Amino acid sequence: MSIKTLIRKIAIFPVLVYQYTISPLFPSSCRYTPTCSQYTKEAIMKHGIFKGGWLGIKRIASCHPWGGHGHDPVP
Repeated sequence: MSIKTLIRKIAIFPVLVYQYTISPLFPSSCRYTPTCSQYTKEAIMKHGIFKGGWLGIKRIASCHPWGGHGHDPVP
């Protein structure tokens, strides 16, 4: 495993913690497919921690009643 992959896996660890501990406590209410946490994981693995993290933050910030919805894959 390369150092880049290891750093990316470490970066997605907080997302995994959220997915397995906090997310199951609440009903599913995501406006997007894939969910914001899955999108963030995919973005970090595909684009790296800085660009992928930024894409994840932008996606989470748009997840509100006046934001978008529907299918929104990682670019």
